[in-house]
Amino acid sequence: MKKFYFLCTLMTFALPVMAAHLVRGPYVEDPTQSTSILRWQTDEPTVSWLEYGPIPRCNQIMTLSPQGTQHKVALYGLVPNQDFCYHVYVHNAAQDGVQEPVKGIFRTLFSAERKIVNFVAVGDTGAPAQNSEEGLPLADDSAQARSAIAHLLAAERGDFLIHTGNLTHSGLDQDADAEFFTPFAPVLRKMPLFVALGPNEYGKDRNSRASKQFLKDNFRAFHDMSWSNATPKYYSFDTANARFIFLDTNAADDAVWAPNLGEKSSQITWLKSMLSSAGEKWKIVVMHAPAYSSGANGSNAVVADSLIKIFEDNQVNLVLQGGDADYERTFPLYQGETKTKGVTYVTLGTAAVPPTKRDNPHPSTARFVSARHYAVVKIVDRKLSAKVYNDQGKQLDSFDLYL
Repeated sequence: MKKFYFLCTLMTFALPVMAAHLVRGPYVEDPTQSTSILRWQTDEPTVSWLEYGPIPRCNQIMTLSPQGTQHKVALYGLVPNQDFCYHVYVHNAAQDGVQEPVKGIFRTLFSAERKIVNFVAVGDTGAPAQNSEEGLPLADDSAQARSAIAHLLAAERGDFLIHTGNLTHSGLDQDADAEFFTPFAPVLRKMPLFVALGPNEYGKDRNSRASKQFLKDNFRAFHDMSWSNATPKYYSFDTANARFIFLDTNAADDAVWAPNLGEKSSQITWLKSMLSSAGEKWKIVVMHAPAYSSGANGSNAVVADSLIKIFEDNQVNLVLQGGDADYERTFPLYQGETKTKGVTYVTLGTAAVPPTKRDNPHPSTARFVSARHYAVVKIVDRKLSAKVYNDQGKQLDSFDLYL
């Protein structure tokens, strides 16, 4: 009854308002041990209401999102290692109540004494939903494969979703619903999202200095990643006994406004600090351009020259990368040779884009598959186990790493 009177009071102040529908989200980003950010978008300006709490008390706290189409609510006072649920409400067509809520769940990050992490990962969901010139469905099966992977991921219970870059083929927000938010909506209502920027996020004119505003208008306006002095370009977060570091390697793909990868650059100085201060945690790096790849594009020489030695010197355990439309895993590598305590590079290169062949064979390759795919990863104390599946749910690879 209290909730009814509260909603009625808020609606009295909000009238007149057109009936609205959620067209994007809800989705959670930037979770910490005590906070999270929840976003959604409506097709008409409206007041929205969010109620949330620890599972199963989903209506423990209610908060208001002011009238608009872009809604962003920061949740404070959460606790670590906890599952939360939420309900998002908007007006009904008659303006005398609210529509059925859109429901979701998420987890806060884990405190250091917890030794278990579960996450899922994909790359390059950015295949257009239709021919941009004729408005017709694509001849290939990119959209179908993307939807199939999203459906399979929705059955997983990861703590969060990692994306290795290229959310859309254009980088434009106008393509984000068709190519990412709509097919992955069931996943995003269960798992917070973390993204490593790909070259598409900088737009098709990324090599032009006139492109400076593109990332801000089409990515930063709609995403909240963990704080650093260059968020969302590079950032990190800790959960349980793992440190995840997200890099922006797009300077190597001619993005003129991407952070530099030079030895004395801010990003490289920050990277070294994040790695050296990680202690005995798992060190997992996520980036787009591949340091090692035997796919169609091959290894990115700038990234390899800039980062491989840093990874090896600081005992990085796993690098998740994109850049080639295939799945590939290297042997653990140190100074170009297989070593038990080397760095393992895993290319998660396409969940939608048509896969390409192994055009640049390299002895570092332990497994290569030309297929769309996703990964499911579990850390239990000093063991990391990963399984990789294609868009039909068939297992393509599995591997274990040890701290």
